Amino acid sequence: MFTGIIEEQAKSLEVHQGEQAIKVRMQRPSSFDDIKEGDSIACNGVCLTVESFDQNFMDFTVGFETLQITGWTVETLQSMIWNLERSLKFGDRIHGHLVSGHVDGQVKLLERKMEGECLILNFDLPERYKKTLWKKSSVTLNGVSLTVNEVENGSFSVCLIPETLKKTNLEHLQPGDWINIETDYYMKGLLNSQGEWNA
Repeated sequence: MFTGIIEEQAKSLEVHQGEQAIKVRMQRPSSFDDIKEGDSIACNGVCLTVESFDQNFMDFTVGFETLQITGWTVETLQSMIWNLERSLKFGDRIHGHLVSGHVDGQVKLLERKMEGECLILNFDLPERYKKTLWKKSSVTLNGVSLTVNEVENGSFSVCLIPETLKKTNLEHLQPGDWINIETDYYMKGLLNSQGEWNA
């Protein structure tokens, strides 16, 4: 589990196509001084497992299911700037909201505009997410815990404060870009397999 509060950003160093999987070596932030093999790290919101590492890099395998959901390719991963968060320690403060790291899919940015120091991002809202997204609900975008500002006309918007712009890769998004979304963990738990609210 994660909180959606990004700790560091990192670049891809090497990306290789495997058999229905992609191997990614990315920079290891110096602050990640407690990682070990088998640890879970949220990488742009996707829970990935550390397979090996040294002082400078971390190795991960992006499996078939994740590739299907995110649409990632070798080409997209080679230029990726990653939002990184180590897994939650029980007993710590939770500054965002509980995030599983199991992304639901991707959404497309429709519009961006600055409002003073803040950046407003407006995304397409596919039908399958409408039951778990509403004004003031929580949403995770590329691993970042955010509050939904508005939901209207088949879209939803979020507001990024300066700290979020500084600490994440969301500042670089342009209209037409696709990013990972995970809707609220608890709200999904209240829906049955048919997408209806449990009594």
